[in-house]
Amino acid sequence: MKLARAIHFDESDQRVFHNPARTGEWCISGGFEFSNWGEADLVGKARQAFTNGWMGCETFGRVSCIAVTQIEPQERDVIATLLAQHFVDIYGAPSVEAAMGTALDEIDQMAELCVDHAPNTLLTVTRELTPAGVRESFRRIEAQQADIMQFAVHGHLDDEPHSH
Repeated sequence: MKLARAIHFDESDQRVFHNPARTGEWCISGGFEFSNWGEADLVGKARQAFTNGWMGCETFGRVSCIAVTQIEPQERDVIATLLAQHFVDIYGAPSVEAAMGTALDEIDQMAELCVDHAPNTLLTVTRELTPAGVRESFRRIEAQQADIMQFAVHGHLDDEPHSH
């Protein structure tokens, strides 16, 4: 199974997001955060998170660019639990168990987005508010393999991420 990790090429995410994701953490779209938003909510750093931010599954911060990579089943289980706890803490889900299905759905949607992309493929997201709700579109960024390897992130949730 493939998911994607947060990747940073410079310090811009540190400036544009209230809560930037940590380099190397697993990410999902996180569009659910904006389901009740209107134009009045789209100001400043909140607007940037809405427009271009992927959600990290550990910090629940945002990142502009992610890199597709393999994920092990036990890592998927860990981030599903973290996400389910987030649904309890922030969105009022009654329990981690009750929120687990929704957490797994979010992860599966992300896996579906990543499945056809080669490892280290870079992806960005763009969201817009429409009369029908939030519309997300995704874009692949072409990069030379030699150039991207310096930014590729490998590791596990229980390790400090490192770059090669």
